[in-house]
Amino acid sequence: MDVIEKSELAKLSRDDLLRLIAIYSKNWLAMDGVWFQSVERRLGMDEAMLHDAEAWRRFTVIEATRIKEFLGLPEQAGVEGLARALQLRFYANINEDRIEVEGNTLVYTAVDCRVQTARKRKGMPFHPCKSVGLIEYTLFAQTIDDRFTCVCESCHPDVTDPTCACRWRFSLV
Repeated sequence: MDVIEKSELAKLSRDDLLRLIAIYSKNWLAMDGVWFQSVERRLGMDEAMLHDAEAWRRFTVIEATRIKEFLGLPEQAGVEGLARALQLRFYANINEDRIEVEGNTLVYTAVDCRVQTARKRKGMPFHPCKSVGLIEYTLFAQTIDDRFTCVCESCHPDVTDPTCACRWRFSLV
């Protein structure tokens, strides 16, 4: 019997590692969707959203904390720190997004969202993600720098800009 060494990652090229990160990101998102849809089918959208909110309330802080530590960001990392951190989220590898900075404000736009695209492809209603997004994006930003406020500019079910999946405005106060 052959023993598989844990150093397989160390043998991969940079391009292979980047491809693997994309695979891991898609796997993570698939798992997120699988559990959500399981609850949605069995108990309905309201119950699924309740559990989704609780999961994101905890996960987003964990994700932001680890990214903040990885980047060596200071306690109050400001707009520049948030911009860097957002680019390292799992979503950043699989969704088309845009970050715009002006002064003490950062606007994050998800141009395309794999979750909504998948639901549309499956003939499912769009995920009403605004309420959970407010939790997710606010806590992510406040973990990077506790001075941030977060406002949703467009997100299902309150879409004000049909050219994007969602848009969030972060401001330092």
